[in-house]
Amino acid sequence: MHDLLPPESERWQLLIETFRTQLGRCGYQFLATPVVEQLEVFARLGEGTDVVTKEMYTFEDRDGQALALRPESTAGAARSFIQHRPTPPWKVWYFSQHFRYERPQAGRYRQHHQLGAECFGPGDGDIDVELIVALWDFYQALGLRRIRLELNSIGEPATRARYSERLQAYLGDRVDQLDPADRVKIEEHPFRVLDSKRPQTQAALVGIPTLVEELTPDEATRFARVCDGLAAAGVPFEVNPRLVRGLDYYTHTVFEIISEAIDAAQSTIGGGGRYDGLVEALGGPATPGFGFGTGVERVLLACDAEGVFGQPAPSLTAFVVEFGGDGSEARDLCLSLRRMGFSVDRAPGKSPKSQMKAADRSGAEFAVILGSDELRDGTVTLRPLRSELEQMVIPRAELAERLRRASTIATDLV
Repeated sequence: MHDLLPPESERWQLLIETFRTQLGRCGYQFLATPVVEQLEVFARLGEGTDVVTKEMYTFEDRDGQALALRPESTAGAARSFIQHRPTPPWKVWYFSQHFRYERPQAGRYRQHHQLGAECFGPGDGDIDVELIVALWDFYQALGLRRIRLELNSIGEPATRARYSERLQAYLGDRVDQLDPADRVKIEEHPFRVLDSKRPQTQAALVGIPTLVEELTPDEATRFARVCDGLAAAGVPFEVNPRLVRGLDYYTHTVFEIISEAIDAAQSTIGGGGRYDGLVEALGGPATPGFGFGTGVERVLLACDAEGVFGQPAPSLTAFVVEFGGDGSEARDLCLSLRRMGFSVDRAPGKSPKSQMKAADRSGAEFAVILGSDELRDGTVTLRPLRSELEQMVIPRAELAERLRRASTIATDLV
């Protein structure tokens, strides 16, 4: 858990706005759900998952009700869909804090932040394509290029049951080749073995029968449409037959987007899939769904590794500096300029030298100086801080127009 301070917080705000713009183009609107939910909402994520068995922060309130800090947002969005009964398709995006008890390291925190989107209602593969492309285009807008999309279909529950039997038999014959931590999963949760990142287990899985081989003709046709849609959108991808994702609610399409610029252990920066049975499992009507999440901290790690999407330039138009008065003129000028739409700041109570240093640190385009002469004459000295233009003394009544014109035509100050 960590604090988020300026100027990095400004970078986060720009990241969120970039995401909002991208999802807004697809008709998605903002959703906020509670940080605390009833524990049973998240119990549906899967009894054998690390999220449920090891990582959730759970507690009882004074009435003995079992609660949890949310470890992810899809289940909460599904609960919200059931509770409020919006008309499908319900297309929402979110920015939320998640909590998981795990060892803190780069890109993995006990309190982390996620951007995501969910669509409830349509069950066809075109929604899968829509959201995968939206996430891919978001990464492209950030400047990320060293990324790859991995895709798979895990079919319907009946298909997974058939494959589970084959998988158990295959793993049972090779149990000694697996990492000891994965051997205990074979009987109850064989799919967890496929999701293992342990090198010994990964080596043992080479040549394993794939779930794609078990897909029914309808499931295979559906997956082919998703692949065709991504190809038509110009999004490169590779089918990874061992990709299953870590939560039990997924059906059909699952995907991950991986950064090749950061450490392999934390390289998955986004992922998701279809969850056609989740709403019904939570007590709602049978409603298809598809969604994804992308971790903010990991995305910014990937941006740093590629040298893209740095901290945005400061947005201040002017910094007002007053010496020779009691500060009230600078105060009033700031208030007036802000009401005209300018971003303006000052450093009250500081010496002239300290005020000028603060003006330079602020990143403002201009210093607006109110010295003794300016206070007497009703003028200001307008000093460019980010260009080689000369400073000038102008009537105070002309300041707003000068600033407005200078923001688009800097040479107007010459």
